[in-house]
Amino acid sequence: MTPERITEVFCEVDDFVKAIKKALKTRLLPGPKKRQRYRETGLSESEMITILIFFHLSGYRTFKHFYTWHVQKYWHPLFPGMVSYNRFINLLPRVCFLLGAFVHTRRGTNTGIAFVDSTRLAVCHNKRISTNKVFRGKARIGKTTMGWFYGFKLHLVINDMGELLAVRVTTGNVDDRTPVSDMTQHMFGKVFGDKGYISNDLFKTLFKRGVMLITHLRSNMKNRLLPLIDKLLLRKRSLIETVNDQLKNISQIEHTRHRAPTSFLINLFAGLAAYIYQPKKPRLKLPFTLLPGDSQGTLA
Repeated sequence: MTPERITEVFCEVDDFVKAIKKALKTRLLPGPKKRQRYRETGLSESEMITILIFFHLSGYRTFKHFYTWHVQKYWHPLFPGMVSYNRFINLLPRVCFLLGAFVHTRRGTNTGIAFVDSTRLAVCHNKRISTNKVFRGKARIGKTTMGWFYGFKLHLVINDMGELLAVRVTTGNVDDRTPVSDMTQHMFGKVFGDKGYISNDLFKTLFKRGVMLITHLRSNMKNRLLPLIDKLLLRKRSLIETVNDQLKNISQIEHTRHRAPTSFLINLFAGLAAYIYQPKKPRLKLPFTLLPGDSQGTLA
């Protein structure tokens, strides 16, 4: 985390924040002329987002230790308007929407090869479900291959270079196949998933848009012929499992210490943004590329 790298990320975030605030300003309702509805703070939204992104790249396990032991001690020349830790936490709700919009606009390139998967985001231990008040009425009980949990699901679509193409957050009881149609609206080529995405209706819906959904077969299903390229790529579906693992263990998008639903979203968006700026992402080295309408692949 060199000063040059911090400045580079801040400039990109600041340009985005200025552009979106300018666009939103024309849509806000006019207020009383003498009333100041939005008071500026020592730290701007761009600086706060930059600090959040580098927290998820720092290796610190808690934001309090990162902010008090690292940011306030070493980064004061970079952020001269630095505020106290408690004030920073009080200001966090201001950047929730901006962080979500920033992640949405930093999608990767559609290469024609995509992988889809979901992972759980538990918000508390199963023994504390009945006493959890923070997410009461918001989170739901769901089940994955790892067992039952209480919280939400993160649905991801990535390309063969490990870049995020689409992200959705749903409650824990939502079927993995439900958001796939919306997540692949502007895609082409092939999407590879596990057996949980087997659905004739979903396959037909995507096929009409030029997207082919390819999954493994269940034991009670008839065998079907697949091109060799599809069989090889289906074996590489573990790529998205690696991405999920890095999001949870490096970007720390899942923990059970949230004190408000807003902090859950901010932590999730900041973790996804940190993954986008990760210098080395898991990827496949393929000797071919897919173009719209191409089902076999073209040598690179």
